[in-house]
Amino acid sequence: MAEQNYTPRLKQHYQDVIRGELSKTFGYKNPMEVPRLDKVVLNMGIGEGVADSKKVQAAAAHLGLIAGQKPVITKARKSIATFKLREGMPIGAKVTLRQNRMYEFIDRLVNIALPRVRDFRGLNPKSFDGRGNYAIGLKEHIIFPEIDYDKVEDVLGMDIIVCTTARNDDEARALLQGLNFPFRG
Repeated sequence: MAEQNYTPRLKQHYQDVIRGELSKTFGYKNPMEVPRLDKVVLNMGIGEGVADSKKVQAAAAHLGLIAGQKPVITKARKSIATFKLREGMPIGAKVTLRQNRMYEFIDRLVNIALPRVRDFRGLNPKSFDGRGNYAIGLKEHIIFPEIDYDKVEDVLGMDIIVCTTARNDDEARALLQGLNFPFRG
């Protein structure tokens, strides 16, 4: 495999440009203090999976195409009678991306997928959690180029959580702006 010595474009940009800018801006003395991307978690919750487990399988297949690795099917932790949900039923799928796959995914998300969102006015700058993690909710998973629009039966929503090593939201926002995240305002 030639993947060992390959560095994604975004990772190279982070190492060459963004790391230095963040050090100047926040005055870090140790290079390990500089915030970096830790992981990206993609999650699809399928509410209709209670009635039809094939929808969960289809969602997992789509998530696998988007992420480039096999997703884990999530199961219900407890039974909820009003939703006809039993413990252990498949109700979604998730993938955790790290290292090069994470940088490749973020590159595709920012430059290809987000511009394809209908009526896109930018990402919400308030979607940080206070500890430097950022969450994005998408209504349609078909914005990714890996998904063949004609073969999709159901348009599904998905959550994307970008985890960073930043200690607060300002550091994380500066990092993500350096990675060209299109924030509003």
